[in-house]
Amino acid sequence: MTDPAQPPLTFEQALAELERIVRELEDGKVGLEDSLARYEQGVALLKQCHGQLRKAEQRIQELVGVDEQGNPLTRPFEHTAAVDKKTPP
Repeated sequence: MTDPAQPPLTFEQALAELERIVRELEDGKVGLEDSLARYEQGVALLKQCHGQLRKAEQRIQELVGVDEQGNPLTRPFEHTAAVDKKTPP
């Protein structure tokens, strides 16, 4: 699990670690117990990355035009991830 004494990983660090874990699991050279531990670590990293992306999305504003005085008009950015979209069968 995460050591509370260490600062949280950046998004890029967490993603790199997640990719490393996936490669190790795909190689199939890790025993069952180690595979389960790495899987659990990967799930935690995935949740962390997802949470960081959600926070970033909340900070993004979409420029929709300008008003009469030339000031930008914005609205919160609404994004639907490709995995969330329903595709026709």
